Amino acid sequence: MPLGQRAGGDKSESRYCGVESEFEADMPLLLSRSLSSGFDFLLAPLVDPSYRPSSVASSGSESFVLPVAASDLILSPTQWSSHVVGKVSGWIDLDSEDEQLRSDSEITLKQEIAWASHLSLQACLLPAPKGASCGNYARCVNHILQGLTNMQLWLRIPLEKSDPMDDDNTKADNSSSEGRVDAWEWWNSFRLLCEHHNQLCVALDVLSSLPSINSLGRWFGEPVRAAILHTNSFMTNARGYPCLSRRHQSLITAFFDHSVQVVISGSSVHNLTQDVSNYSLDSDNSNQGDNYRHALRPYLEYVAHLYQKMDPIPEQECFEIGYRDFLQSPLQPLMDNLEAQTYETFEKDTVKYTQYQRAVCKALLDRVSDENASTTTTVLMVVGAGRGPLVRASLQAAQETGRKLKVYAVEKNPNAVITLHSLIKMEGWEKVVTIVSSDMRCWNAPEKADILVSELLGSFGDNELSPECLDGAQTFLKPDGISIPSAYTSFIQPVTASKLYNDVKIHKDIAHFETAYVVKLHRVARLAPPQPVFTFTHPNFSANNNNQRYKKLQFEIPPDTGSALVHGFAGYFDAVLYKDVHLGIEPSTATPNMFSWFPIFFPLRKPIMAPAESPLQVHFWRCCGPTKVWYEWCVTSPSPSPIHNSSGRSYWVGL
Repeated sequence: MPLGQRAGGDKSESRYCGVESEFEADMPLLLSRSLSSGFDFLLAPLVDPSYRPSSVASSGSESFVLPVAASDLILSPTQWSSHVVGKVSGWIDLDSEDEQLRSDSEITLKQEIAWASHLSLQACLLPAPKGASCGNYARCVNHILQGLTNMQLWLRIPLEKSDPMDDDNTKADNSSSEGRVDAWEWWNSFRLLCEHHNQLCVALDVLSSLPSINSLGRWFGEPVRAAILHTNSFMTNARGYPCLSRRHQSLITAFFDHSVQVVISGSSVHNLTQDVSNYSLDSDNSNQGDNYRHALRPYLEYVAHLYQKMDPIPEQECFEIGYRDFLQSPLQPLMDNLEAQTYETFEKDTVKYTQYQRAVCKALLDRVSDENASTTTTVLMVVGAGRGPLVRASLQAAQETGRKLKVYAVEKNPNAVITLHSLIKMEGWEKVVTIVSSDMRCWNAPEKADILVSELLGSFGDNELSPECLDGAQTFLKPDGISIPSAYTSFIQPVTASKLYNDVKIHKDIAHFETAYVVKLHRVARLAPPQPVFTFTHPNFSANNNNQRYKKLQFEIPPDTGSALVHGFAGYFDAVLYKDVHLGIEPSTATPNMFSWFPIFFPLRKPIMAPAESPLQVHFWRCCGPTKVWYEWCVTSPSPSPIHNSSGRSYWVGL
């Protein structure tokens, strides 16, 4: 049964907790006792671990039957698929120097996976590689993956990374570096050999000691499906019950937020009475008539306690859950007219318009003194007025500050103009607001504006052509006029994003790897802090005004992270609306509770391996042509990538 109820309605797989067992010939009894004790599924061997194909062959038996734990008839198809995860025999070693062992391992692996597939299991656990050199193992698994339909293969990886105790002579002492282990590199080698297959996932063995926070962070961009939590990782609280260190608690809680299922493994190391519980666990679905109590039940209760005490999922997160790691094409607001539903979604972002209202208030107070408030009328133009939210925010700012306002609402979408007319009439703004159905770049304004207000920003700041639009619109701004926003800067940071990479790769073409996507980032590892890329300021009356840009950036991945795989770059923006009023999604300064923009993602055609302590050198271009604007990007260090989207061949924004 689930670990419990979490406020906010978590429906992810992390609600379910499993238990690992050894081989048991009576699978129905094993499963029944596990489920009646509150576990949701069983991680168990499907074949007798003493089985060796070579032994059977030497016996000459022609009536051999694979020594499976249970016939497929013993459990119902639903029980097999919903409550059992198969475990491949741990003795197999496909990269052994022993030819007999290698041959037995390959035959057994194929037989066990075939049996698991026959049972319609959702997943099967593969034993950990014996090291980073796992070419034959990966080849065999890759061959199996080509024939699988729905079943996932979870590669078992120990969550360990040995770090040097001090930095003295570390670089000079090659022997000490050879002795260090970074199990992420085992996974990375295996994953690359299997070509990022989307059915190859990770099950992490969580041990008693944990690597650094930065090292752990890499795993949140990987397809981790299970965290196998060993009983010897638990501490003992004052009452003698199992508990976890704060670092372990934080890790498990983060796994819950990433739909990672916990599996309890090992034998009980806490001597507890059978009828006393320190943590509550709803047992409505338990078999009350069975007096059997699983020895690992106290560990399950503690994991359930961790789950239940998590903070409720915020309302905004609940709204965004469906968009997590879902790739969307950015808007083309100049080429396309937005639909009513799109306008309505953006208009619900009250935080954004509150910030705009604050900015207009400050601009009005700077523009008109209290003495002139009753005699001076400020001309304000909303360019790209849509269905009128900025018009409303500007008029509310005028009312709040006691300033007189004359508003021009300029909008090119004829459908939105219809809505604007209805709004103006309904609110009684006819004497204050003039609606202009025109493209702001070619409108001949009857007078100059004191304040120019726009919401043309995209996820990357300038990616919806705000610079080009405002360059055209500033012709009707007074020389001392104010633009809101007055400046905006784009940012990028390198990320590990295995799911996003696979979602792009499925298209099997270069064009999709040379396209930027808007995406609610979730299963990503942010490898280094974001750095600024392009900045635009408005108004810009420079005679040599040019919106083309080029930036070279160097990212330093924290040394304790270890090696990492870069799948692409997450992009953000931060905008100065006016003076100290800002708006943005750059993580360190992001405006709270604002949902109008998700980050942008620039993928790499081939992921870049960044060895530990190797800087990552990245180049970004913003290119302008007569009819379009586009970005190009590449990596030059630690290894070069192709220049992506050359001449805007795959992705561009139309003027």
